[in-house]
Amino acid sequence: MIKTVDDYNSKFNNDIKKKLDCLRMIIKQNAPDANEKISWGVPTYNLNGFLVQYAACKKHIGFYTSLTTLEYFKEQLKDYKTNMKNTVQFPVDKELPVDLIKKMVLFKVKENNRD
Repeated sequence: MIKTVDDYNSKFNNDIKKKLDCLRMIIKQNAPDANEKISWGVPTYNLNGFLVQYAACKKHIGFYTSLTTLEYFKEQLKDYKTNMKNTVQFPVDKELPVDLIKKMVLFKVKENNRD
């Protein structure tokens, strides 16, 4: 049973694990006060409510945020599959867009701190 983010990330092959560890680092660096836990079986971060979440799938890494975040970054996300509800899919065979993810996390932190 997966109890920690380390447990979750460690269950994947080295290439996927590196991407998951990178995502985790981006989140922790840009939202250092966020609470990290496993929720719905995947890494989840809360800061004044839901912040972000990620999950490794067969062909992509799902990154879950908010509709307002996806709308704000719509142009920068045009090369990625989104559901325009809260999810963007980063293909596992491509590099993670680190700068974009950082901007999305910071945007969501600001959004959560607005309330």
